[in-house]
Amino acid sequence: MKDEKEISIVWFRRDLRLEDHSALYAAKLMNLPVICLFIFDEDIINELPPNDARVNFIYDNLQEMNQKLVQHQSTFLVKKGKPLAVWEELLSIYSIKYVFAAEDYEPYAIQRDNAVQILLQSKEISFSAVKDQVIFHKDEVVKGDGKPYTVFTPFKNKWLQHFEEDMAKEQSASGIQYYSISTSFPSRADLGIERSKIQMQPYQLENLDHYDQERDFPAKDAGSYLSPHLRFGTVSIRQLVKKALDTNAVFLSELIWREFFMQILWHFPRVVNESFRPAYDQIPWRNNEKEFELWCKGETGYPMVDAGMRQLNKTGYMHNRVRMVTASFLCKHLLIDWRWGEAYFAKKLLDYDLSANNGNWQWAAGTGCDAAPYFRVFNPSEQIKKFDPELKYIRKWVKDLDELTYPQPMVDHRMARERAIATYKEALQNKA
Repeated sequence: MKDEKEISIVWFRRDLRLEDHSALYAAKLMNLPVICLFIFDEDIINELPPNDARVNFIYDNLQEMNQKLVQHQSTFLVKKGKPLAVWEELLSIYSIKYVFAAEDYEPYAIQRDNAVQILLQSKEISFSAVKDQVIFHKDEVVKGDGKPYTVFTPFKNKWLQHFEEDMAKEQSASGIQYYSISTSFPSRADLGIERSKIQMQPYQLENLDHYDQERDFPAKDAGSYLSPHLRFGTVSIRQLVKKALDTNAVFLSELIWREFFMQILWHFPRVVNESFRPAYDQIPWRNNEKEFELWCKGETGYPMVDAGMRQLNKTGYMHNRVRMVTASFLCKHLLIDWRWGEAYFAKKLLDYDLSANNGNWQWAAGTGCDAAPYFRVFNPSEQIKKFDPELKYIRKWVKDLDELTYPQPMVDHRMARERAIATYKEALQNKA
């Protein structure tokens, strides 16, 4: 039997917190009881193993938020299924007047939200997607002629020029009335989730004062571990920007890079499958499957590459400097398509975010916007001298470094560098 009491629903996706939450804030203004909803989307999770660490992280955060809702005599409504089917079911149970969600800029998410919006509007229900995971979205930071920026520095300058302090103001949902529902919170088994051995690290903001001086040295472990928390919205971007403004300009730049890649994906969704610079799709990648497997396993004979890949495989994390070295090695030394590496990182990284992963892989391959030029080829051995001279990071992950079993370099650096430059140059000349 349908409940006749009018309600609002806040549909959580990449915004797993109850504090400083734009969609909850917008729902509060409607003065109706609110149900908090999360859908484990079968279009996404059916592609993942049951013990995926990211799915576990989502579950743990939902459970934590649910404990807070219980104090308000409510419960998080957690469903598993295809979003459209779940919404059709909810429409038969509740008298929904408003639906709020935080905007998402990925092509699949846009398609999903459009389909749900059409369904809701056919029932005369308002659907509002509000800005939450960025300070500026879509076309809020564009050139004078309305076209998007494709180079970071001018984008950053305009971003800073437009930024005002109240943009970092908290969107407080205090005083919101949560709807009392009888549904119990599902167990992992109910949802087909198995516990993962890999755990997300809590983020740390204590190191930000020295972030610019220490971030490139993997052994110092001076990163914030924020990226998965930003990816799933367990922390607010407004809170982080406020913190960065007070502490470290380089850290603020990293947050702006994140928004830059998001607006690139929004304006140029073709980058998911194509090079940002179409001419680079002419590169005849070697795509040697055995060499790709050695790279995946961290058995290339280049210690920094191997350390990074072994760290990734074991923990779901890789230091940012090392990500650049491993990505450059795959694309330039082995001439393997950046899309192969991008897909492997997507499978393994706890902080996998389509826009950032795609943007950074295309940067490393030289195919993207504002990319490293194709003739820039990282020398993995020189990177060790600069950023891990005492081999502290490398020895942590490459335990067999001094053993006879440790592989010889799978490719000669000088030969690989010259081969990459010649291959790129010829492909681009032929295109011209």
